[in-house]
Amino acid sequence: MNPTALKFGYPQSLIAESEHWLLLLRPRQVTLGSLVLVCKEPVQAFGAVSPEAFGGLQRMIAGTEQLLKGFVDYQRINYLMLMMVDPEVHFHVIPRYDGCKTWAGLEFADAGWPNPPLLASGLEPEPPLRAQLAGELARRWQQAHGA
Repeated sequence: MNPTALKFGYPQSLIAESEHWLLLLRPRQVTLGSLVLVCKEPVQAFGAVSPEAFGGLQRMIAGTEQLLKGFVDYQRINYLMLMMVDPEVHFHVIPRYDGCKTWAGLEFADAGWPNPPLLASGLEPEPPLRAQLAGELARRWQQAHGA
């Protein structure tokens, strides 16, 4: 597996997987439901992603938006492709909302709303809570998509 996926906790953080993409829970929850969509191909440029992976990206994005809409009822969604520290092709998926969302007794504010997300903000739940959140999202994905 590529180093970016491992950095973001794969396989413990896995929510969904396709032939070309991994959907992972982002450890720091900039907002509730913050995820990372990682290309499984060994590429470090978006233009180097195969046509097959590009086709699979649409399905993963549609599924991700459906998942997060049902979980956090976001108002907007941001896809950030930064690739400075972690060079493999990946997107940070940040659901955006005005105010706070509560999960497991924790409050998750969108500190940047309505401007760009503040990536250093948010909460980094302890590993057991992260596992619980990843599990909840994976369960919802499986219910909606069957795998």
